[in-house]
Amino acid sequence: MTEVTKIFIPNETSANSVGANLLHQIIKKINNDEGIKIIRNGSWGAFWLEPFIEIEKDGIRQGVSYRNIDLSHLNTIEEFFLDFESRNPFDINDIDFIKKQNRIVFSRIGNEDPLNIEYYKNTNGYQSLSTAFEIGPQETINLIKESGLTGRGGAAFPTGIKMQTVFDQDSSLKYLACNADEGDGGTFSDRLIMESDPFALIEGMTIAAYAVGASKGYIYLRSEYPLAKDYLLKAINIASDNHYLGNNIQGSDFNFEIELRIGAGSYVCGEETAMMESIEGRRGLVRSKPPLPAITGLFKKPTLINNVVTLATIPPLLLKDQSNFSKIGSNKSVGTMPFQLSGNIKNGGLIETKFDITLNEIVEDFGSGTQSGDPIHAIQIGGPLGIYLSSSMLNTSLTIESLQELKGSVGHGGIIVFDNSVNMAEQAKFAMEFCVKESCGKCTPCRIGSVRGVEIIERLQKHKTSKEDAILLHDLCETLESTSLCAMGGMTPNPIRSIIKFFPNELIEK
Repeated sequence: MTEVTKIFIPNETSANSVGANLLHQIIKKINNDEGIKIIRNGSWGAFWLEPFIEIEKDGIRQGVSYRNIDLSHLNTIEEFFLDFESRNPFDINDIDFIKKQNRIVFSRIGNEDPLNIEYYKNTNGYQSLSTAFEIGPQETINLIKESGLTGRGGAAFPTGIKMQTVFDQDSSLKYLACNADEGDGGTFSDRLIMESDPFALIEGMTIAAYAVGASKGYIYLRSEYPLAKDYLLKAINIASDNHYLGNNIQGSDFNFEIELRIGAGSYVCGEETAMMESIEGRRGLVRSKPPLPAITGLFKKPTLINNVVTLATIPPLLLKDQSNFSKIGSNKSVGTMPFQLSGNIKNGGLIETKFDITLNEIVEDFGSGTQSGDPIHAIQIGGPLGIYLSSSMLNTSLTIESLQELKGSVGHGGIIVFDNSVNMAEQAKFAMEFCVKESCGKCTPCRIGSVRGVEIIERLQKHKTSKEDAILLHDLCETLESTSLCAMGGMTPNPIRSIIKFFPNELIEK
C-alpha cells in the first residue's frame, strides 16, 4: 500500500489572518491526486512563521513559512511541491522557538486536525478521564491538589482547593463554567487551545465536572472568536457521538453535557460573577462577594469556574507520570505556563515554558528582540491592567511570587513589548481610558473614578511638575484599588503606579 502524502495547512485565526485560507483554496484546487491528503491542522504557536505549511512524506514532516508568498500562479500540485522544496523546508521541532519550550499542555497543538478524535485518543487522550473514573472523585481532586496546579487566569488560586470546595457542597445540582472570555490584549492561549486542541478542554471539563459532581457545563466564549466557536460546536458533537459527553459516559453512571454560550463583547464579563450574570441571561454586571461561586454560583448552585488553560492542564496531571509537570518550579509557580509574546517583537507567538524563565530569555531567546530593531523601553505583563517593567528589569523572573513582589501579576501570561518610541504617559492614560470604556458601571469608583483619572493624567501630560495633580492621582488610585467591586477597577491603578515608579519623570517629574 502506497503511503499517503500529507499537506498540512493551518486553520487557525492568526494563520488565516495572514493568508492560510487563501493558500488552502489554491492548493486544494490544483490537487487532483488521490494519494495526496490535505489536512487543516492547528498552529504550532510560532505566529511569526504563519502561514506555515508542512508536507509529510515517507514519515518525514517538514514545513515552510509562506508569509507574503503568492501561489496563485501555480497550475499543478507538482508545481507546488517544486516551489515547496525550493524554499528550504525544515522540521519545526528543530527550531529553538519550539525546541526550548516545555510543551506539556500544548503537546498536540499543531500536529493534526484538531477534530480528529482518533488522533486525540492515540496521544493519551481520554486516558485521564478513565483514570478519574477508576479512582473516584475525591482521589481525583487529591491528585490535582498534589500537582500544585493554580489557576492560569490571574489570581493563581489553587485549583484543587477550589474543586474541593465545590465537591463539599451538599447539593443535588452543580455546575461547571469555563471562562473562555479571553479579553486581555496580547493573550491568545485560550484561543489556541480551542482552535488547535478542543478535546483537551472538553476532557479537562469532563474530569473536573466528575470530580466535583457537576452535571452541566458551560463554555462562555467571547464573540470575537468565531473560528473557536465553530471548532467547539463540532468537537462537542463529536465527543457526544463517541460517548464522551451525555448520559452514562463510557459506560459509567456519570452524566455531563456542555453548552456553548457566546458573550456580547463585554470585557468585564471575563470577571467570574459578571460572566455568571451573562450566562443566566442578564446584563453582565459584577456581583458582590460573598457568597463565593463555589458555594452559590450559577442559578444559585455550587459552581466550579476555571479558564480554558487551567481546565486543559488537568488531563496531563492524571497520567501515570506527572513528574514532568509537578516537579517544575516551586511554591505557587509550579508546572508550565503559556506565555504569549506580542507587541514590538520580531518573533511573536505562544511559548509554554517553566515559570522561572526571565523576561530577557523570553524576549531575546524566543522573541529575537524588537521588530523595529530599536532598544526595548518597556514590557507590560498581565494584560491591559498589568504592570510595566523597564528595560533595566529584564532579569525579572516570571514567577507568580516575583511579580507579586513588584505589585503585579502573571495574569493570563500576556507579554507586550514596546521599544523606545513608546510614550509612557499615553500608556498611563490608556489604562484609565480602558476602564472608562469597559467598566460595567455598577460601582462608583470604577465608573466615575476612571473618567477623573483620564482628566488628571491629561493635565499631568501638560504640567508634569503639578504636585497637586500628582497627589490627586495617588489618592484616586488608592480609592479605585480599595473600594472597587471587582478587579476591573481594583487593578486599573497597577500600570499607572508602575509607570510612576519604574519610569521616573515620564509621567510625573519629581
